[in-house]
Amino acid sequence: MSFHFAFFLLLLCTKTEKTMRHLLLLFITACLVLGCNSAGDNDKRNLLQGAWTLQQVDYPIGHTETYEGTKGTYLRLYDGDSIMYQCWLVKTESGLIVRPHMQRKVTLINKGNGEYIYLEDDDPRPLTVKDDSTIVIQQNGVLHTWLSADDIAQEWGTDIIAIITADLQKEESQDSHSYMLSAKERQQASVIHWFIIFSVSGIILLLLIARIAIDNRKARRRLQLQIQQIKEVQEERPLQVRQAIESVETAYFASDEYHTLQRRITTGQRLKDEDWLDIENQIKKVYPGFSSQLRGLYAMSELEYQVCLLIKLRIAPTDIATALTRDVSTISTVRSRLYKKVFSRKGGAREWDEFILSI
Repeated sequence: MSFHFAFFLLLLCTKTEKTMRHLLLLFITACLVLGCNSAGDNDKRNLLQGAWTLQQVDYPIGHTETYEGTKGTYLRLYDGDSIMYQCWLVKTESGLIVRPHMQRKVTLINKGNGEYIYLEDDDPRPLTVKDDSTIVIQQNGVLHTWLSADDIAQEWGTDIIAIITADLQKEESQDSHSYMLSAKERQQASVIHWFIIFSVSGIILLLLIARIAIDNRKARRRLQLQIQQIKEVQEERPLQVRQAIESVETAYFASDEYHTLQRRITTGQRLKDEDWLDIENQIKKVYPGFSSQLRGLYAMSELEYQVCLLIKLRIAPTDIATALTRDVSTISTVRSRLYKKVFSRKGGAREWDEFILSI
């Protein structure tokens, strides 16, 4: 955990993309190496981890006794390579019958070449690994062949260990008890488990949708209120104020400064950051409050905001596209999209232009 955190801090402090790529490649390589080493260590430490069923027993006199799951066999569950739980197991159509047998401490000593010393309560026994799914344990000259039973370990391991542990702790542990593990009940429990998960997820999703709907409704009401306030302010302006605004507006559009800006745009000259600051300042002088009203309506991107500024300056859509190095269709889409987002209904680019000019 600390290694990952340190690497994250290192990435934050890295300024060049090339160096970040090198560090990322180094990190992935280290993870692969550490992962392989770690997996190898786990294989050595936890060779017996999981479930094993007794397949057959070979006696020195030449007699072989085989065990089948349907008739019954011994099952061993290992918690790592340190604790072993053993029971008699019978598979049925409806589930498993478990009869607890014993619990032992075990130790595994690696001799190399697939040979181990297996100590069960300090009683040493040779253990040979035949393959990934077969081990042979020798006890007093008798060979016990065990087969891996990962399916049982994954589905029933926890339940079987709990049964063995609880049964062996009873005072009458010398008596033999059998326990039935029902596959049907387990399936029903699994269905109930997933039903609860899906139900909770569905409720959370519905609450989230409802929350989004409420927020959207509040946002629409806020926009409607702002638009209404803008209209009321404009309608309630005294005649002298409206005449003064029209006078300032007429003077600006007749000024050399405006014509210079318009000429630069129509000739395809790119507007710099300082040009946009100058445009904002001129609009604040001619149309006080326009920028703040515009920003308050919707969280616009820089492109959307610049389009609105040029509309207010009565720049033609084709020239707006030239100034912003965009296609005319893109500028038209931006205007239509803004109208829909602000008024929550479909509208054309011209309708948005009329709204901007009316503010």
